[in-house]
Amino acid sequence: MAETTRRTESRYGNRPTMKDVAARAGVGLKTVSRVVNGEPGVTPDTERRVQEAIDALGFRRNDSARVLRKGRTASIGLVLEDLADPFYGPLSRAVEEVARAHGALLINGSSAEDPDREQELVLALCARRVDGLVVIPAGDDHRYLEPEIKAGVATVFVDRPAGQIDADVVLSDSFGGARDGVAHLIAHGHRRIGFIGDMPRIHTAAERLRGYRAAMEDAGIPVEPDWMSLGVTGPERVRLAAETMLSGSSPVTAVFAGNNRVTVTVVRVIAERARPVALVGFDDIELADLLQPGVTVVAQDAAQLGRTAADRLFRQLDGSLVLPERIELPTRLITRGSGELPPAA
Repeated sequence: MAETTRRTESRYGNRPTMKDVAARAGVGLKTVSRVVNGEPGVTPDTERRVQEAIDALGFRRNDSARVLRKGRTASIGLVLEDLADPFYGPLSRAVEEVARAHGALLINGSSAEDPDREQELVLALCARRVDGLVVIPAGDDHRYLEPEIKAGVATVFVDRPAGQIDADVVLSDSFGGARDGVAHLIAHGHRRIGFIGDMPRIHTAAERLRGYRAAMEDAGIPVEPDWMSLGVTGPERVRLAAETMLSGSSPVTAVFAGNNRVTVTVVRVIAERARPVALVGFDDIELADLLQPGVTVVAQDAAQLGRTAADRLFRQLDGSLVLPERIELPTRLITRGSGELPPAA
């Protein structure tokens, strides 16, 4: 019995080239190039034949050669702390919208709050010749970026400043927002106020702790060490810190939560207790207005942070910015009930 041999092709076959398009359309390579790049000098009938060949073959332009000629990739990188954090959703979307308006592609990734991972990711993006970077830094030493910046990679830091280099940064007023939030609790009669924040090496955590201390000092209230807890923002650590502050013979009557993840855990702890506890959180949280009471927060505009950073990035790229600048955006206190509760009798 004769055996029939059939040639099989990989599902990942070779991509069609301009040469393939030219052969199918019966034209020269230069004509295909003109059509693909939108250049003049091609008759309507010829352009139609070339376009039909492109559609039939599924041809897509390879921008690698154009990148080599122009030195620009029309792409930017965004390095976040945690892609799953709701705070970074509006920020990332805003950066993407600005990039899209400039005809650029956004590539993003997460450092997971690991300085080594941040450096690895940033340098990987640079190796792929992104035109610019928007970075929420995990580390405090960014000298590794100096050669890239000198080579022309536009760079803007967001939410936290760069470490040991002079670079554009767009921040929220973490110090002022925390001071206002704690002062709000003090104005409603609280003097025993706890602070639960992120790791102290993180700029925003340190600034919010500083704002807490400033508000207490302005009111002449001595701060006891047991009222402050900084560390990882996982539920286990935050729950233990909150339960410790809310227990004992002289528990705190109010808590200032240093970020959205801390606030969510503290809300759960408070809900389990019979005595009311006042709460102000830094960063808004989803459904905060639907809880009973609603959660009072110090809100920062994540979308505006992203837009401002991306705008500055593209101004760097078009040559209209020369000197790095620090931009600090204001926060807003939103009162919903939890921060207005008086101390329990």
